[in-house]
Amino acid sequence: MKIATFNINNIRKRLPNLLAWLAEAEPDVVCLQELKTTDRQFPSSALEKAGYSSVWLGQSTWNGVAILSRDRAPVLVRYGLPGDLNDRQARYIEAAVDGVVICSLYAPNGNPQPGPKFDYKLAWNERLIAHAAELQATGVPVVLAGDFNIVPESCDVYPSRSYADNALVQAEPRRQYRSLLDAGWTDALRALYPEETLYTFWDYRRNRWQRNAGLRLDHVLLSGSMRERLVSGGIDRYVRGQDGASDHAPVWIDINRKKV
Repeated sequence: MKIATFNINNIRKRLPNLLAWLAEAEPDVVCLQELKTTDRQFPSSALEKAGYSSVWLGQSTWNGVAILSRDRAPVLVRYGLPGDLNDRQARYIEAAVDGVVICSLYAPNGNPQPGPKFDYKLAWNERLIAHAAELQATGVPVVLAGDFNIVPESCDVYPSRSYADNALVQAEPRRQYRSLLDAGWTDALRALYPEETLYTFWDYRRNRWQRNAGLRLDHVLLSGSMRERLVSGGIDRYVRGQDGASDHAPVWIDINRKKV
């Protein structure tokens, strides 16, 4: 079962890029972020023609998340991250696919920091940690996938001091990410490639793609029972280099459909 996450950075603008990648990579499940479109404008018909059923939570201009599934429809479980009834930002959606709970998330960026946006980032992450613990406690296979907007370690950002004050690399969100791993979640790519430099995002500015000046922001976390089902994974870097590309590349893993 091939599961991918892709911050598409405007799904209507980059629909041709998305459809081309789906046809080539053939993932079974896809978590999308930064749809930047309303619910009514989501291109469900075009995705259906490409073989993918969808559930989505849109928002005009900003945010937006979706889960696509090939061959079978995802069963919606939850819209939105619990813990704050006043939070209207479209950053989280949860669905069941073939016995696995799939969570697509777009965590807050948090810049500039310090300030209210960084405070919201930290509070949102704490809500994610709490909900992840509830999911873990069920014993059901779970995948948390998306743009976490956290660079977990210094090796996950290109050598530079330009990000020193950026919310993405601060100690507090890094601690929060580590707390997920300490609670039994597996960072799939790091489990597969413990020593390699891995980037999933390259800013459009300052020729960062051309210089391979990237960051690892997009992660796939597996609940405890899922670790032994992990077969392979990678980053489809070539997608970032195409015309009209998102500033993120798709991240994917392959898992055994049934626990061995």
